[in-house]
Amino acid sequence: MAPRGPVNHGRAALKSLNCDARYGATLLAALVLLLLPALAGEAGRLALRYDRGALAAGQWWRLLTGHWVHLNLRHAILNGLGLALMWGLFARAYSPRRWLLILLGAILAIDAGLWLWDSTLQWYVGSSGVLHGVMAAGTLAHLRQRQPDGLLLAAFLAGKLLWEQLVGPLPLSGSADVVVDAHLFGVLGGLAVAAWLPPRRLPL
Repeated sequence: MAPRGPVNHGRAALKSLNCDARYGATLLAALVLLLLPALAGEAGRLALRYDRGALAAGQWWRLLTGHWVHLNLRHAILNGLGLALMWGLFARAYSPRRWLLILLGAILAIDAGLWLWDSTLQWYVGSSGVLHGVMAAGTLAHLRQRQPDGLLLAAFLAGKLLWEQLVGPLPLSGSADVVVDAHLFGVLGGLAVAAWLPPRRLPL
C-alpha cells in the first residue's frame, strides 16, 4: 500500500477539524455572517441589540438579532474564534437541521431567561450564550457516543458555569460586563433540545 502523500494528510487534517469541503465553506460563510454587523458600527448595534425597552415597544426582531450583533469588532472576533472552536469539535455531531433546532432552543432559552429572571438587564449583545448552548449539545453528543473527550468537556463546562455563577466572569473573559446568566440559559436551552435529538452515529 502506497504511503499517503501530503495532500491526503492535509485533507485528513481538515476533516478532523470539520473544515473539509462543504463543512469548511459553511464555516467560512458563518464567520463572515457573524462579523458582518460590526461594519454597521454603533448605529447598527443600537438597532439590533437585545433591548428591554425596545422589546416592550414591540421590536421583537431583537430577540434574534441581539445574539448576532456585538459590542465591537474585537468582541465579534472573539465570538468568531469561539464559533470556529465549537465547529472543530462538534460540527458533525448532529445533522444541519438538528443543529438549527439546537440554536433556536438556545436563543429561546436565553431570551426567556433574561426577560423573566433578569429584569434589571436593559440590553445585551453577543453570541457567547448561544455558543455555550452549542457546546452543551455537542458535549452531550460526545457522551452518548462514548468519545474519550466527553467527560472532560462536561467537567469543563460544568466548572465554568459554577465559577461564573459563584464568582463571576472568568479572568480571561476580557470584560467584567459579561452577562454570565446568558451562558447558563444557553446551556439549558441547548441541552433541552439536544436531549430529544440523537446524535449522528460514529463511523465504524
